Amino acid sequence: MIGFIGSVFSPWYRWSGRRSPQDHCCINVATYGAGGRWTMTDRGSSALTQSDDTFEVGPSSFHWDGTSLTIAVNERSVPHLDRVRGTIKVHPKAVTDVEVSLHKTDRHIWRPFAPVADIEVDLGRAGWNWHGHGYFDANFGTAALEDDFSYWTWGRYPMPDGTACFYDATRRDGSPDLAVALKFDAMGQIQQFEAPPKQEMQRSLWTVRRETRGDAGTHPVQVKSMLDAPFYCRSVVQTTINGLRSEGVHEALDLNRFGSRWIKPMLAVKVPRRARWAT
Repeated sequence: MIGFIGSVFSPWYRWSGRRSPQDHCCINVATYGAGGRWTMTDRGSSALTQSDDTFEVGPSSFHWDGTSLTIAVNERSVPHLDRVRGTIKVHPKAVTDVEVSLHKTDRHIWRPFAPVADIEVDLGRAGWNWHGHGYFDANFGTAALEDDFSYWTWGRYPMPDGTACFYDATRRDGSPDLAVALKFDAMGQIQQFEAPPKQEMQRSLWTVRRETRGDAGTHPVQVKSMLDAPFYCRSVVQTTINGLRSEGVHEALDLNRFGSRWIKPMLAVKVPRRARWAT
């Protein structure tokens, strides 16, 4: 799940000139496996309500009660047009104060709020009700991703005493590549550590280049495909970190492809625009 103000992957936001982020908000939901569904409706400013503890976009919302985040989902999937409805509860082990600048101008910030969390999912269908370990973070930006980066990967891998996160990106301004490696313990305490080297992986079905961190001499492999698009791939990946095998969520994003003109009309099919909202 992703909540957006200024939906970075919305063609409508790009076509608007990115003038009003609040007029392009969204709560994206993706489920995987048999019967998997996708929702990503670009909504206008009339759908957006914000307070200190609530973020609401049309019929769906995020609410923070001081200890847990409750996400109420009521969206229509594309292209199936059926409802994805239910609740997700995220219970952080701890909330960090970590902010990582991804660009020298600080116009892209990564904020890992809860790298270690428990999660409860109840979306009212067989296989869509479960509990396990979760993760909650945010990205903030004042410029288009494709303007400042050509490629990036992100990975979050559970470890016996917490979790390891890797963020690698190629910047367009020619400055050294971003290479962030952070380890969080169960209480959210941060520990920088020497990242294992980058290891190439098999390309995605859309031939998106993929790599992640892993010990020298090891070979990360995809365990489960989650989302495969012409410019983006999300999957469960197994890698080895400091001699320990871990399965985590991995993302690869080709921003040269995303920035191309032919991608935007394709995205408009998956990202419908609903400019007006009435409760």
